Amino acid sequence: MKGDERGVITAFVATFTVALLGVAGLVADGGFVLAAQRQAADEAEAAARAGTQALDEGALRGAGTIALDPDAARDRALDYLAATGHQGHVDVTGDTVRVQVSFERPLTLLRMFGLGPVTVSGEGEAHGVRGP
Repeated sequence: MKGDERGVITAFVATFTVALLGVAGLVADGGFVLAAQRQAADEAEAAARAGTQALDEGALRGAGTIALDPDAARDRALDYLAATGHQGHVDVTGDTVRVQVSFERPLTLLRMFGLGPVTVSGEGEAHGVRGP
């Protein structure tokens, strides 16, 4: 090797290693973020289903209509979210409960490149129905 070419391999290996870590971070953290988005949607849907269990028994027994007790439905949905450790927004309209959940997912490998946590969110909706 000539004297002016020393260290070229070392610079190439260092650059390649950083690039490889970046690609690995995109793959790993990207997968973690996608899983967190699915988790947020699942939690929102489950919280909405929990809220629809708060039927207004008076309306069901009296007129035979499906109606929700809005305060109890909201409380049930928020209690479910509290058990998951996340917070969200609950909207009860008629026989429908809508829940929006959002939380932060920290990054693992991409944190080395100065990227911070990612906020993921999910929405769910459930309707009160009469069983068979």
